[in-house]
Amino acid sequence: MEKETLFYEKLSDKKVRCNICAHRCIIAESKMGVCNARENRDGKLYVLNYGKIIARHVDPIEKKPLFHFYPASPAYSVATVGCNFKCSHCQNFEISQMPTYENRNIVDDVKPQEIVDQAIKHNCKSIAYTYTEPTVFYDYAFDTARLAHEKNIKNIFVTNGYMTSEALKSIAPYLDAANVDIKSFSNDFYKKICKAELQPVLETVKLLKQLGVWVEVTTLVIPTLNDSEQELQQIADFIVSVGSEIPWHISAFYPAYQLLYLPPTPPETLHKAREIGIKAGLRYVFTGNIGDTESETTYCYNCGKALIRRRNYTIMENCISDSSCPSCGTAIDGVGLAG
Repeated sequence: MEKETLFYEKLSDKKVRCNICAHRCIIAESKMGVCNARENRDGKLYVLNYGKIIARHVDPIEKKPLFHFYPASPAYSVATVGCNFKCSHCQNFEISQMPTYENRNIVDDVKPQEIVDQAIKHNCKSIAYTYTEPTVFYDYAFDTARLAHEKNIKNIFVTNGYMTSEALKSIAPYLDAANVDIKSFSNDFYKKICKAELQPVLETVKLLKQLGVWVEVTTLVIPTLNDSEQELQQIADFIVSVGSEIPWHISAFYPAYQLLYLPPTPPETLHKAREIGIKAGLRYVFTGNIGDTESETTYCYNCGKALIRRRNYTIMENCISDSSCPSCGTAIDGVGLAG
């Protein structure tokens, strides 16, 4: 199922430039880009992971995490191998870094239509392209999303936000929601920990909002690396500048991959970050990975009424009606929020 990829240009000497992600790799003949998922063959760029599904599960939408997009609905979640980041803390490194981490056979080829059929079979409201990085399997996600759109199945990217504007604009008519990682507000962090740059991620968040895609943001707070109040304030201020209605998920780090020497994030750090976000003007700020119902609950930003109570990925109560607070009538931001 290997195929010629979208969004690349031919250069001299049979080199090509890949324009799927912000790395915009220039790839010589017989070589691959940063993601190890696209190869130059005789001056044409081929995607190697098309349909090569490494993981697929039915997940609650809250696991993405998306808290204001069809709460309590199931999402058919899929991934191929590969990533355009090299994050030192990746919790899915076995599959995100598989092309370089371990040489073994990949699981079955699965056509886009089968993904859509399985989503329908399992009564899923959406298909989530997740676990690894959907930009790396963009061609496959694009073909699947178009088919899903025809069946009124929503499409979700859980992404590091490193796609190009042309790739994002192309899939936007079929993309309904995205959760974007803002891993830090330091370019040095992105260079050292992720082998990438910060600015393209910020541009993606802004462009998603402009294109009308529902967007939520996640920050994994890592002790000593991105947990200063100053940096958390910068992230909160940026999100507010794009839209105060954007939910911010502040998640706890647990030692993984190459950062096993660091401790887990203390809950008090997340609670402080949540306070910073709320004071900055964000309407919805949530903690993650600590099982705290109070800080996982959606409150009316006008009157403070608890509207959607959660614990981890379970909805315990949803009293929203007609997308409004039943207490004061304030419109609550999101898609498909009614209980």
